[in-house]
Amino acid sequence: DKILNMKKIIFLIILFASFTKINAQDFAKRLTEAKTAYAAGKLEDSRFAMEQTLQELDIVTGKEVIKLLPMKMGDKAANTKADNVTGSSGFLGVIIHREYGTVDTSNIDLEIISNSPLIGSINALLSVPFIGSSGDNKIIKINGYKALAQKVTGSNDRTDYEIQLPLNNTLITFKAPGYSQDDVIKMANTLPIEDIAKMLQ
Repeated sequence: DKILNMKKIIFLIILFASFTKINAQDFAKRLTEAKTAYAAGKLEDSRFAMEQTLQELDIVTGKEVIKLLPMKMGDKAANTKADNVTGSSGFLGVIIHREYGTVDTSNIDLEIISNSPLIGSINALLSVPFIGSSGDNKIIKINGYKALAQKVTGSNDRTDYEIQLPLNNTLITFKAPGYSQDDVIKMANTLPIEDIAKMLQ
């Protein structure tokens, strides 16, 4: 059973890698390390090598997701120099970050985090409409997907809005300080949610 599962994982990684731009030598090296450690009964070492490979795959996927994002949000252009994709072999998965604008205090921020610890609580709020749409929260739809619009206190006690949208185990958080709730929702609707969902599934 364990050997069959290991073979399936190795096959999936090889298949995925054939469609990505991972450095082939690094990939082959990690895969060889995992196989060698597994054959020697060093399961912890094998697992570590596989986690490193999966982390690299997450980062490559994140970089492909960045390419899907709009180059403009409202009146602000994407600050591609601030684009960031990081992977974690632990609790969180890949973190994808994009900013719109160049002034720190009024940037529009977009974060996409796989394996987010907040998924459970956001889904719970979305599943009970009378709770999710109470107080500072409002249940909305972004491109057909349920999301939570929240009123938050921004700088100088200004009322700002942010949107949190769960996609399976991934959480998309969209923050646009200084904009009305309607404008924030309108901007969030320009995100290619369906394409992002397919890429991260």
